[in-house]
Amino acid sequence: MSESTESTDLQYSEVEQELRGNVRALLAARAPQAATLARTESEQPVDTALWRALADELGVTGLAVPEKWGGAGAGWRETAVVLEELGRAAAPVPYLGSAVLATAALLAAEETELLPRVASGELVAALAVPFGTAPSAPFPSAVRTGSDGRLHGRARLVADARTAGVLLVPALDRDGSAGLYAVEDFTVVPVVSLDMTRPLADLVLDAAAGRRIASGDAAVAVLGTALATGAALLASEQLGVAEWALETTTAYVKERHQFGRPVGSFQAVKHRLADLWVSVAQLRAVARSAAAAAATGTDLAVSSALAQAFASPVAVVAAEEAVQLHGGIGFTWEHPAHLYLKRAKSASIALGTADRHRAALAQLVDLTL
Repeated sequence: MSESTESTDLQYSEVEQELRGNVRALLAARAPQAATLARTESEQPVDTALWRALADELGVTGLAVPEKWGGAGAGWRETAVVLEELGRAAAPVPYLGSAVLATAALLAAEETELLPRVASGELVAALAVPFGTAPSAPFPSAVRTGSDGRLHGRARLVADARTAGVLLVPALDRDGSAGLYAVEDFTVVPVVSLDMTRPLADLVLDAAAGRRIASGDAAVAVLGTALATGAALLASEQLGVAEWALETTTAYVKERHQFGRPVGSFQAVKHRLADLWVSVAQLRAVARSAAAAAATGTDLAVSSALAQAFASPVAVVAAEEAVQLHGGIGFTWEHPAHLYLKRAKSASIALGTADRHRAALAQLVDLTL
């Protein structure tokens, strides 16, 4: 584990800043907004070449995995920095699904057979639960083991599944006990997704062979840890979306003129952007705290619930302001603002809505609703 993952300091370390610069440079070169916009209209919305570049050139697909299992030996704080930049670029890669959710599950289960391949980016993994599943949700029952010992059922609206080579499937056994299985035999049914840079899919398991990697209470704990880690780190991606919206909109209103003056000189616009700046600054602190909690394992449930209760509304408002304050151009398909609005709206219901997390947070800290 790196020194930065052990620290509770919310500031970015020099290593994290260097990592940010490298990821931002790669995304600028390999994933310009024009290319991402064009890709959303294609049959291949996920940029597999960019995924390979992130894995091979920067080695960021296994930041949270110890070196002994083929990873970089860094941690979730560093992973959060990568997510900030991916959110800023609205990058169409399966990073949240594979490098965060699935990796967190594999680490919690101590599943060392798959970890090296997932950490290297060679194998994309997906956690086969609906993208809106909150950490506090009951264990899924959509997939069950049959009398043949194989898996039967359908996992709906799974994120990052279209490029996955292996699924981590929560399933109930015939006696009702929980299990988590690694599955490579499945059928993907694409669905229409709001966020075109993170397509969802239904997964059909028809007598699929699965290898059990966790059982009973351990499987429940593994799934809960993976979802809580994902919710905590999703706030960093939402921070990247909000920062892009704030910076891009501020630059635009300084240049756009109406009535002989820059739009940004009008007091109403100044107030809206000032309020947004404060919210984004607060979101940065919340996201960094959640990443630190994931790294140390301290108060993860509380930190992830707090992060999503706060991050989702801020990211959505930031993206909405970007669309509105860009005026007519902001509403066009050619401008990237709609990518960020869709990413923010999709993320706002991912891994639990803000309302769901506020309710969970109230229970966690013994507040009476």
